[in-house]
Amino acid sequence: MAQLTSILDNDFYKFTMQYAVVKLFPKAKARYQFINRGQHKYPPGFDQKLREAIDAMAKLKLTKAEKTFFAQNCPYIDPTYFDFLQGYRYDPEEITIIQNGDDLEVKIEGYWYRTILWEVPVMSLICELYYEVTEQERLSDEQVITDARNKIEKYKKLAITIADFGTRRRHSYQVHQLVVETLKKYGAGTFIGTSNVHLAMQYQTKPIGTHAHEWFMFHAAKYGFKMANLLGLEHWADVYRGDLGIALSDTYTTEVFFRQFDKKLTKLFDGVRHDSGDPIEFAEKIISHYVNKGIDPLSKTIIFSDGLDYEKVAHITQYCKGKIGYSFGVGTNFTNDVGLKQMNIVIKMTETQPEDDEWTQVIKLSDEPKKNTGDLATIKLAKQILMIHD
Repeated sequence: MAQLTSILDNDFYKFTMQYAVVKLFPKAKARYQFINRGQHKYPPGFDQKLREAIDAMAKLKLTKAEKTFFAQNCPYIDPTYFDFLQGYRYDPEEITIIQNGDDLEVKIEGYWYRTILWEVPVMSLICELYYEVTEQERLSDEQVITDARNKIEKYKKLAITIADFGTRRRHSYQVHQLVVETLKKYGAGTFIGTSNVHLAMQYQTKPIGTHAHEWFMFHAAKYGFKMANLLGLEHWADVYRGDLGIALSDTYTTEVFFRQFDKKLTKLFDGVRHDSGDPIEFAEKIISHYVNKGIDPLSKTIIFSDGLDYEKVAHITQYCKGKIGYSFGVGTNFTNDVGLKQMNIVIKMTETQPEDDEWTQVIKLSDEPKKNTGDLATIKLAKQILMIHD
């Protein structure tokens, strides 16, 4: 049965955000909710199996070897954080699971610095358990390895760099292991790392990531929609002092982001991550933005990470070559391309309590409207404030 074996079996940006939250917002609370975008039907008893797997996570703790690896790879994080993480334990009481028929409801609530680590492992458990209990037969290990090798060798010919971003919607831990092992073995010069810290340690590669949408969603709740991007990036820079310099641009649409991405921040951050909307249009906008600020686009990087496969990567590469730096984070096309229908699920922050205030609704206004999340009234209000016209 699906079960996590390491506290580091999580995306790197969850830990980097946790460190920033501990430093800047230790009193903040958060609520998260599972969103079943793909309308998957969960068999009877699924909630109990998920509960068992989540309860088992209470036993996970950072080992000395894990602490050493993590600290050595992150000299920009204070040693006190790794001591904190060594004492951290998942508290399953922060999670509520309810199943009605074939519908699954999962909610998370608690201090933000604690609950921030739940999202990715819970999603990966839901995926793995779903394939287990529905008894769907995937491709063989040999075929998974062959496919991953073929992919990385095709990517090599594009002369690009690429990372694995596939933890949250992976088929299973075993498939994820096979994929990262294969990418490391055959991807020299092209494969640069994985978002999964546990597998980065296991296969001696680089953990990769910066921050996620929830960082800016929280800032909107605390400081207002107009200040969310600006203060989100300012606070990130205050914590990391120039390290981890890839800015996520689409929490409130890239159009709004560019209004707030002033010359100081544009110079300070190494580049931006594209996570929704047309990638070529985005590249055109960011190149134009850098030129208008008097900055050479070739000195900056776009990390593309939105539903990538080889065709999309090749298309983006063809456009960006010679115009701007670029790299890629591939998710489920690496870790859940096993002959079965891929799951379309997310867990998103829905509310936050920035201090001892009232609970405040949080939203995301993606460049792809289908990726919008949150209360409809709050979305409408945000669009009015940010002057976003449908």
